[in-house]
Amino acid sequence: MKIQKSPKPAIIVIFGITGDLSKRKLLPALYHLIKSDLLHENTRILGVTRQNITKKDLFDNVDLCVNEEKNICDPLAVKKMQKITQMHTMDMSIDSEYEKLSNLINVIEDEQNVCMERIFYLSIPPQAFDQIVEYIGKNKLNIGCQHEIAGSNLVIEKPFGFDLDSGKELIKKTGKYFNENQIYRIDHYLAKETVQDILQFRYANPIFAPIWNNKYVDNILIQATEEIGIENRINFYDKTGALRDFVQSHLLQLLTLVTMELPEKLNSSQIHHNKQQLFDQIQPIPKSKVEKRAIRGQYEGYKDQVENPLSFTETYAELELFIANHRWNKVPMRLITGKAMGKKRTDITLQFRTDKNGEYNRLTFRIQPNEGIELRLKVKKPGFAQTSQTALMDFDYEKTFDNHGHPDAYERVILDAIKGDHMLFATSQEVIAGWKIIQPVLDVWSKNSDGIKIYPIGSDGPN
Repeated sequence: MKIQKSPKPAIIVIFGITGDLSKRKLLPALYHLIKSDLLHENTRILGVTRQNITKKDLFDNVDLCVNEEKNICDPLAVKKMQKITQMHTMDMSIDSEYEKLSNLINVIEDEQNVCMERIFYLSIPPQAFDQIVEYIGKNKLNIGCQHEIAGSNLVIEKPFGFDLDSGKELIKKTGKYFNENQIYRIDHYLAKETVQDILQFRYANPIFAPIWNNKYVDNILIQATEEIGIENRINFYDKTGALRDFVQSHLLQLLTLVTMELPEKLNSSQIHHNKQQLFDQIQPIPKSKVEKRAIRGQYEGYKDQVENPLSFTETYAELELFIANHRWNKVPMRLITGKAMGKKRTDITLQFRTDKNGEYNRLTFRIQPNEGIELRLKVKKPGFAQTSQTALMDFDYEKTFDNHGHPDAYERVILDAIKGDHMLFATSQEVIAGWKIIQPVLDVWSKNSDGIKIYPIGSDGPN
């Protein structure tokens, strides 16, 4: 077999290809990569499912072109995707089934006459991770292609555990068969174009560097709110809640990007090194102060929706954190997330001090929707009086880049997993650090429903 240079040919094995995540995100992302000719011509997609369904059944129930302009598909790209996709029915809970899977992958490689990167994408409930990873490893699918020329990588979705102890256990079990360089823990927020621009903005605009500290920054607000409720994620969400679902992963990762020391180079190793330093400096909220510095809420009607009148799962979480270093000491960092809120928004705002009269400058990274960056400044009003008003400087992605758009987050993570680029993925150390930060709040909140605030659907959350 011949060895191929980048872009690498790959077998993308999707466990749970008929699931919601696969149909909403993975398959549309793969379609767009194929349409844009960003995958190697020998790449193949292997869908693993318990259901005995055909390839036609799968594609008849997927909107591949949801990310395309006017949802219009390229018929040639659709045809090509259908050609390179095949289905494999197996019981993922039976060890012997993985030998059959291994043989099938070997057959695909023989047909292509090339060693291929093996990407095992676990698009399945997290409680099934342990067993599937173990069976993949026991059947030596973790080693790589049959000639051991190309590698084998594991891609898993959050949550990475349920708390600190389970997070450590999951990392231990996956580490038994896959080393850190083979594991890609997806936090799709890190792959959003505007999130990537945070470090680039800081790196390429040194005029902000002297004021990026506690002398000038009064506070930092990171918020991710949605208008929708939990929709069809009832079983998952009532066991998880907003703190685990969003704060432990997405919001803490965003916080590190805004507050970490800039590396000399924007490469994977230096970025992760500096992120880890920052993670270690974020102070967990002491249990005695959780009541004052952590707010939880639940939208009206949630208990009826999940059919659990005793549920005190939070759909809103707000934390006040501090970072114990010379740059950010005593600057409050507020992290907010909520479901069924009045506005869909994800943004990061740094509020700068300007004078003693309560006047502020604000720098906001709009991650979604209306992606962009805005800076609010004080300017003199025309006229004889020395009075000022706020002026807005607004950079809009869509307008600036002529509406050409940018890659979907899942397109990036799939492509980077094939390339072997870890920059946009969470390390095991980052996962553990995230759990350590929120564990005291989880411990207090798990005891009872004291302090949970009910808020109206469509509101700004709890008072």
